[in-house]
Amino acid sequence: MAEKRLYDLAKVIRSKNSGPFSITLDALFSDAKVYYGIKKSGVITREKIAEIYQLKPQMITQLVFFDAALGFKITFDRKISSGTCLDTDVYGAQQHAPLGELMVPVEDEPEDG
Repeated sequence: MAEKRLYDLAKVIRSKNSGPFSITLDALFSDAKVYYGIKKSGVITREKIAEIYQLKPQMITQLVFFDAALGFKITFDRKISSGTCLDTDVYGAQQHAPLGELMVPVEDEPEDG
């Protein structure tokens, strides 16, 4: 089975504040086969998200797949509250980058011929 970056598979990957103490990540897909393949693979877990964001797993407060929207939502506690002295992303708008780089399994496409 091949792997691709989530950026290359998702229609939308975004992040935003979920209040001053949390960040929410969304990934939405236009291809149901891709979405269900990622969901079934088990690669999107609290432990994996904690690893790529350098968080403790208990800081991942929500990880929810929405089949009707072909997407998933992840919410995690911020290490520093929004707008404080050491905060580098007040709106949480740039926090999706590590998620987009995550390698996920995809079915091999048949070769032409």
